[in-house]
Amino acid sequence: MLKLAKTSLLVAAIMATSLTASDILVTVNGKNITKQDAQALVAAQAPQLNYETLPPQQQTMILDRLIEKELFTELAAKENIDKKPEFKKNLEKIKNELLVNMWMKEQMDNVVVSDSEAKEFYEKNKDKFIGKATMHARHILVKDEKSAKEIIDTLKPLKGEALKNKFIELAKTKSTGPSGPKGGDLGTFTKEQMVPAFSKAAWALNKGEITTKPVKTQFGYHVIYLEDKSDAKPISYESVKENIIASLKQKQFASKITELAKELKSKATIVNMTKDTTK
Repeated sequence: MLKLAKTSLLVAAIMATSLTASDILVTVNGKNITKQDAQALVAAQAPQLNYETLPPQQQTMILDRLIEKELFTELAAKENIDKKPEFKKNLEKIKNELLVNMWMKEQMDNVVVSDSEAKEFYEKNKDKFIGKATMHARHILVKDEKSAKEIIDTLKPLKGEALKNKFIELAKTKSTGPSGPKGGDLGTFTKEQMVPAFSKAAWALNKGEITTKPVKTQFGYHVIYLEDKSDAKPISYESVKENIIASLKQKQFASKITELAKELKSKATIVNMTKDTTK
């Protein structure tokens, strides 16, 4: 079961029966190496990546590995590695593993979760589908408290757009943080994503306000401007529907396999040869 996700792409590649010319990346001594081969190699190491969207340099590296693999395979065959007892023994193990993995995949594919089941789960667990409170802020980071106070004194008399524009201007010219060139823009974040002192000061602000005292953290002294704030709110069903269905499918699949394993064990002749029979 644990290897199912890693082998699904391999199974798909094995079961594929037709290729187009555009699928073939290169031939090695007449053997085709395809986009599917490249994707299987990429997915084995980083399932979230796609071969066709990788930078050209990485695609070339992947292709080189596949070419080398094919050449080494040919060499191993010439040296009759496949005739050795160890090869045949290990091949049988791989065949059994592939057999079970393909069967597991079929069982998983046969699990069906309806929209109504997913919606019922959502309704019963609404408290678990709550988006965290977020805020959008800017900051000016300086090394000493005096500089931060001078910036605050400059900004205090201003309001509205005048305050925001001046803050952005000062962030670009005085902030030592990496967000300085962007007017101090930190984007949207949750409380947990910032250090405690910064979050506490930022969450105490109302939209369009600045901190009236320097905020000290391990990075230096901050002056913070609040762009916007959003309270925690329910996540819509449509936003989590696919995740719910996938989770329920996995749960049903695991339950089905557990029950089937119990049934098969009860009918099988299982002799535990490790038991101590002397007692």
